[in-house]
Amino acid sequence: MFNQIKNQFAEFVLSKPRKTILDFETPLVRLETLSKKLNIDLWMKRDDLAGPSFGGNKVRQLEYYLGEACSQNADTILITGAVQSNFVRLAAASAVRFGMKSIVQLEQRVSKQDNNYNHSGNVLLNNLLGAEIIHYPEGEDEEGADRALYVLAEKLKKEGKNPYVIPLSRNKPPLGALGYYRCAEEIVGQQDSTFDYLIVASGSGATHLGLVAGMSLLSPSTKVIGSCVRRDEEMQTERFRLLCELINSFSGCPNFLTEQDIFLWDKALEPGYGQIGPLAQNAMKLMAQNEGHLLDPVYTAKSFAAVPGLISDGIIGAGSRVLYVHTGGNAAIFAYQNEIQKIMKK
Repeated sequence: MFNQIKNQFAEFVLSKPRKTILDFETPLVRLETLSKKLNIDLWMKRDDLAGPSFGGNKVRQLEYYLGEACSQNADTILITGAVQSNFVRLAAASAVRFGMKSIVQLEQRVSKQDNNYNHSGNVLLNNLLGAEIIHYPEGEDEEGADRALYVLAEKLKKEGKNPYVIPLSRNKPPLGALGYYRCAEEIVGQQDSTFDYLIVASGSGATHLGLVAGMSLLSPSTKVIGSCVRRDEEMQTERFRLLCELINSFSGCPNFLTEQDIFLWDKALEPGYGQIGPLAQNAMKLMAQNEGHLLDPVYTAKSFAAVPGLISDGIIGAGSRVLYVHTGGNAAIFAYQNEIQKIMKK
């Protein structure tokens, strides 16, 4: 049964149209100083280097969304996300590569009247990339945000355009997750021995889902743990359970992923999405001042915080071989300039 699912899922991934945006394998590097400091064998997958415009993990997902868009001869990409969304910015950059216009819808998920947050970082890059920026007033209404894009898409069709919507809500097939099944293949091909744990951010869930699918088939002894960056463990478990059901149905492998594949950690989420709590602050400083790599406040600071956090919780033991997936997002650092300056004074 295992080999049957493995082969069937691999064939399913190959059957989906894909446009290459990431032209190289991202490096797998050992974090020497932190390995000694944390008493583990710590590695990092440099997906912060993936793709154009400061890069980031979403480029692997966009290869499948734009593959489908190009197969439909789309001329316009529509996408929704938070004001400082890396996904939105990478979609705008990738659309340029394929000669498409991008319309990006920014949602008010974080209550900030900060000029840096609303105009710098990813917002500045969206403008530079030539994206048309529109706004959606709700921050926790994914289905409503998607619906607004589909309404706009219908209007564009009447004007003779051929739009393609990249959906956000959890009730759509997780097409982007296939990019991280392929990333799991890449990781397994790069490693010289098996990782005990793989740590990654868990927000919309597609990156996390793809890695769970890939590692469960290609490196079953590796435990994939998602660090919650938007919802608490209970809410994210519910979301991830539905995503597992969707990818099982989508791929035609009904007995593939189950609740037993869900591992989440949410202690760095506080005080909420897009806000920097104590554990995230410590993680930013720990990485920057020991390895020279930068983490952003929204995703990677909270996901990397899981590494020392899970060691403290007794889940990751001394000597464990751990892979941290750096999903990028460094453009957002500049949008949080005021908060980061306060952190550095502590």
